[in-house]
Amino acid sequence: MSYLRTFLPWIIFAVIPSAKWQWAALAGLVVAAAVIAQQRKAGAAWDALIIETGSALYFAALAVIAFADPHSGIRDYSATLSSAVLAVIAGVSLLIGKPFTLGIAKRTTPREFWTLKPFIRVNQVITSVWTAAFALTAAALGVLAHGGHGHSTTSLIVQIAGFVVPMVFTIRYVAIVQSRAPQAPPA
Repeated sequence: MSYLRTFLPWIIFAVIPSAKWQWAALAGLVVAAAVIAQQRKAGAAWDALIIETGSALYFAALAVIAFADPHSGIRDYSATLSSAVLAVIAGVSLLIGKPFTLGIAKRTTPREFWTLKPFIRVNQVITSVWTAAFALTAAALGVLAHGGHGHSTTSLIVQIAGFVVPMVFTIRYVAIVQSRAPQAPPA
């Protein structure tokens, strides 16, 4: 459920018709801000809100552009740009040693595991997969947009796959790692 909440602004942006892109950007901003406020109130640390914070900043900038010029050429590439921004956010989180999935994983993992190298490594792998998925999605959407299909059904399917594939990987990878982890002896 954490990943769904994390990416809810992007999902909303993707499903609102492209003719209303300025409203989609505003909706993304409002949802991102609401998620941040709700999560901070629930005690989430800022390192658990890397994507959400980047989302709010992106949608704020996009909303300003979209309302200032609803016919901007950016509209045709807005889905591409969205995936590219997610790739950059995720990639930068890796480069600075704070993989965005680490903060999400801390929400459901006991504190004693947070500094262990295997826990950090698992999150580096997962964040790398998300980063690659976002980058590949951006590339595919760029090709579609360049061909005049930036807001087509195919584009929507690519966007959905760009979230579903790494989400499925994350679920399966975590299950595999947990099944291979040494079990504590019975008390």
